[in-house]
Amino acid sequence: MPRILYSSASPYSAKVRMAAAHAGIACEAVTVDTNVDPAVLIDANPLGKIPVLITDDGEAVFDSRVITQYLNRISGNAMFPRNAAKRLEAERLEALADGVADCLLAHVYERRFRPEDKIHQPWLERQWSKVERSLDYLVANTPKIPAKITAGHIALRALIGYLALRFAGKWEKGRSKLVRWAKKFDEKFPQLATCLPN
Repeated sequence: MPRILYSSASPYSAKVRMAAAHAGIACEAVTVDTNVDPAVLIDANPLGKIPVLITDDGEAVFDSRVITQYLNRISGNAMFPRNAAKRLEAERLEALADGVADCLLAHVYERRFRPEDKIHQPWLERQWSKVERSLDYLVANTPKIPAKITAGHIALRALIGYLALRFAGKWEKGRSKLVRWAKKFDEKFPQLATCLPN
């Protein structure tokens, strides 16, 4: 059985685990602590980043977007539409959700790993402005939730899960449309909720 090395709080890990579940690809979820560079992770991905999917043949697939593309190929296009325009739409939504997650993680790491007197507030403000612009864009362009969701929809749900986990009360004002979108997603795909960041 393929294994996914992951962290329960990671939005990228959540996306990949949700994608595998949605594609019907059974995977063993293996929690790893990236702070201690465990051999199982470093041997699979020299960057020491999660998630990593390890195939039955022992091949390591890393970077969450590479993993969703891999899952798409082995599932017969369960993650991305075959239509070129619709596929681009799904890929763009996934990239936007991942990009917002990048900004949020930069925010978290700046506060977690720097002494208080070394935290660079202008950097935090710049990252947060990217988050706010992107969330406002998503409010104005909220995707529909079709019966056949894509990796883009899954990435957006994982992102909203991460926002709820790490930034509760700091992003929702004026963005209730995204909160409702996440609730509707969970109602339509309750089996994926167990993979959300926690």
